[in-house]
Amino acid sequence: MSATTTSPGHHTGDRTADAMIDAAVLDEVLHAIDLHSDVLMTWDYERSRHALVKLYEKAKTSQWNGNDLPWDIEVDAEKLAASGSAAQRFGVLSGHPDSPLRSWGAADWQVFQVEQQKFTLSQFLHGEQGALVCTGLITSTTPWIDAKYYAATQVMDEARHVEVFARYLDEKLDGAYPINDNLGGLLDTIVEDGRWDITYLGMQIMVEGLALAAFGFMHMLSQEPLLKQLLRYVMSDEARHVAFGVLSLKELYDGLGAAEIRERQEFAYEAAVRLKRRFSGGEVFARLGADPKAVLSFLDANQDPNQLVFQQMLFSKIVPNCKKLGLLDAGDGWLREQFTGLGIIEFEDGINAVDEYELLDAVASDEAS
Repeated sequence: MSATTTSPGHHTGDRTADAMIDAAVLDEVLHAIDLHSDVLMTWDYERSRHALVKLYEKAKTSQWNGNDLPWDIEVDAEKLAASGSAAQRFGVLSGHPDSPLRSWGAADWQVFQVEQQKFTLSQFLHGEQGALVCTGLITSTTPWIDAKYYAATQVMDEARHVEVFARYLDEKLDGAYPINDNLGGLLDTIVEDGRWDITYLGMQIMVEGLALAAFGFMHMLSQEPLLKQLLRYVMSDEARHVAFGVLSLKELYDGLGAAEIRERQEFAYEAAVRLKRRFSGGEVFARLGADPKAVLSFLDANQDPNQLVFQQMLFSKIVPNCKKLGLLDAGDGWLREQFTGLGIIEFEDGINAVDEYELLDAVASDEAS
């Protein structure tokens, strides 16, 4: 019931109580961010950025309907989790004599795998809503008509992604986890900054780039047909989104001075540090009765090789795109040095988004088969 709705016999005191309840509920589900962006309209309708024109045309012919996925498939949460990476990534917690979880048995670890899979998909969901909001901002803040056209198609893509991840979590896995603090803080920073290119860099290059790698990793491991098809279509969209960021920022960054480029390098590095913690799963350990600080401290001191590989692989899409933007080696290679310290520089020669997005076009592939 809305706080402004009354019924016969409903007294003022009751309305006040209802308003307090509604406010408490809204505090749980709504999150406000101060916005400092200028809205830019352009009266220049010349289609001069041919790579963005091509991307826009590709987006128009690559739309898909989430309702067409095979939602009637029954999903066994334990089998789904068993095909994930949680057991391998956190093996040191079960095998080390000093582990804070050394008392956990096989049943405990099975529950953990289910919850970790749910947590990971939940962060995908929240990240997609962040992308939905940020791309809506890009349509308002970018000065180029070609970018506005393409961003409008991405808004539709992101709405569809939020829809399918929310439905999967609700119907197949009994609901989502809240947003992780590291991801939530990064989304706040991206929106609050106000500079339109930072929205691009933070969302299109960093958050979407990491998501593309994570989707690919889960798609490769998963044997669950509904999730596998869902991820395949989402990845197809995400590859275009990252390419959109690279194509737009390359033109801008080629004309920026050294000080402005250093600010973008520092932003990319800080975003990478936050994203590295995005899937650490402290919330899962807390839900299962463990001390998350003790668990994460143990993991920091006793790096599980599989977890380290997983964290590094998440940046396989980010690093080559930062290189294509010229951010790695600008300013005497400051960002190269930072990414080397994070152990992710090895991905610099991987395929960049501009060369990759057509290879992942799921809709075109299905139509051709």
